[in-house]
Amino acid sequence: MQSHDVCVPPLGLPGGLSVPGNARGLIAFAHGSGSSRFSPRNTAVAEALNERGFATLLLDLLTPQEEQDRSNVFDVGLLAERLLAAVDWLEGQTRAIANLPVGLFGASTGAAAALTAAARLPDRVAAVVSRGGRPDLAGEALPLVRAPTLLIVGGSDLGVIELNEEALARLRCPRALAIVPGATHLFPEPGAMEAVIEHASGWFERYLQAPGSVRAAS
Repeated sequence: MQSHDVCVPPLGLPGGLSVPGNARGLIAFAHGSGSSRFSPRNTAVAEALNERGFATLLLDLLTPQEEQDRSNVFDVGLLAERLLAAVDWLEGQTRAIANLPVGLFGASTGAAAALTAAARLPDRVAAVVSRGGRPDLAGEALPLVRAPTLLIVGGSDLGVIELNEEALARLRCPRALAIVPGATHLFPEPGAMEAVIEHASGWFERYLQAPGSVRAAS
């Protein structure tokens, strides 16, 4: 496993890149409002994915100055642009990284950014997973997503379940909704994050391959 800090241009956004030997794919994380690349929940998911042979990029999508303006946290277009820049940056890295199929993992508002980015990169993004996300905020991008998409929601995250169901109905790609019984928005309940990890890992193991081959298989 090789892990190191990175700075993603053009703003030098800080991140952490972890690449296991013979990586089978790379998953970029988009955290939600009030969180950062050090989110213990996203870190737990990333570490589990590393153990299963996936490279991960945990990235701050806003500068410290931008984070002071709370409206930026909900600016899905801005967050998606930063995620697109990160995918572009990955393509300029070593061949071992640049050639990996890319998946996106989004939490809260980061889920909408991930779906928006996936809609704009149908030939690059191969799979998307949302955890406790607001995919509905992706709006008109939802029907344009081609990457297989999994929405994971807590069974006690009332209100958010309905928003995920509405977003699921607008998606036209291979899609699924996984509800973790008894879990609330941040999945703090015993076993809840373990369930998230199993759902996410299974989805990426199934779909994280070249986007063209995913569509052909579907």
